[in-house]
Amino acid sequence: MFVTNRSEGSVSVLDPTNGKVLTKWRIPGGGSPDMGGLSPDGSQLWLSGRYHGEVYVLDTTDGRLIKRIKVGKGPHGLLYWPLPGRYSLGHTANIR
Repeated sequence: MFVTNRSEGSVSVLDPTNGKVLTKWRIPGGGSPDMGGLSPDGSQLWLSGRYHGEVYVLDTTDGRLIKRIKVGKGPHGLLYWPLPGRYSLGHTANIR
């Protein structure tokens, strides 16, 4: 399980069976990881960088930053949803 620590610029990786923190990944060079989601195969974690105007793509095996994408002011509620014909109604996983 992944928990973003927006003000700290990190992501905590938790064991979902007991809630213990396994490790913590820091966004290199700072960041503000917020809401996001997993790629369909679970290999990437996509997170909005709310206070830095960017999106972070992390490797879920080791927390390595794969890509930092500049997107403009205040991204929030990023949703990775690669299904044709689906529409977001404005928040993470609020789909119709």
